Amino acid sequence: MYKLAFVVVRLAVGISLLGSVAWQVTDRIANGLFRPYEYFAYFSIVSAIVAGLVLLVSAFYLATDRAETKFLNIARLSLAAAMVIVGVVYHALLADAANDVRDGDYAWPVLPNEIIHTYAPILIALEYLIALRSPVLRLRAALWVTVFPLAWLGFSVIRGIATNWWPYWFINPNGEGGIGSMLVYVAGITAFFIAVGYLLHAVRLQLGKLVKL
Repeated sequence: MYKLAFVVVRLAVGISLLGSVAWQVTDRIANGLFRPYEYFAYFSIVSAIVAGLVLLVSAFYLATDRAETKFLNIARLSLAAAMVIVGVVYHALLADAANDVRDGDYAWPVLPNEIIHTYAPILIALEYLIALRSPVLRLRAALWVTVFPLAWLGFSVIRGIATNWWPYWFINPNGEGGIGSMLVYVAGITAFFIAVGYLLHAVRLQLGKLVKL
């Protein structure tokens, strides 16, 4: 029952994330507004795609009784933290942001947007916390959660300098606060990633201990 439940959850959330991205892409293509070089630069979209793929791989491992590797477990923790932060940052800073002027009065499809920014982050975090039969990592493994966002950030900054286009206003060094403001946001988000990673992992360790009592 354990295996079936988690296989179904991972498959459902993984397919929902990838399907949501496909839905948004096809809708924007239909409206003549798809700019792939911009769309696939957003951290939320990159995270949704990678998280969806990691969930499908982990579902396959579980369904075929394969031992989950340390790398896969770290990837699951990293993507759980990434999706939690996607949800928090979106609702705190971006939910009410105005449309790109090039999009006119275009409205994003509601359901895929909610899946990526609300439902999937919650389900992925919960699934990671209660999937207690996966390998137990040391607490310092939570530091690995910074690799994915910092790699994305480095690419985005280099790309932004070259093209003068930024996926999010708070990483634009040419904005109102300049480089100082950008660095503050980057430092804050990095610290937030570490904190969320440690929190998820620490709670999972404690739940594991309670189950064994």
